[in-house]
Amino acid sequence: MNAVRLTAGEAANETSMQSALSECVSRTVRRYLADIGDTEGGEGLHALVIREVEGPLLREVLAFHEGNQSRAAVALGINRATLRKKLAAHGIS
Repeated sequence: MNAVRLTAGEAANETSMQSALSECVSRTVRRYLADIGDTEGGEGLHALVIREVEGPLLREVLAFHEGNQSRAAVALGINRATLRKKLAAHGIS
């Protein structure tokens, strides 16, 4: 297993980052729901969010790790082969 060990300070920062990320997602979903009202979307909201978020997430993590797929996969908590499949599905090289 490729575990990432965090110091106490890093763990506290990660918790606050998760809170910031969670708040950002909440605001965006509320705004989206307000915009569409009672209109039914063609695809489910979950599928839409995953589709819209996964590509930028993969691009940013890969860029942060300077294109190193092994390190990016560890940071994402997924297998490198899974990362490669997701990159291909999103047209990211």
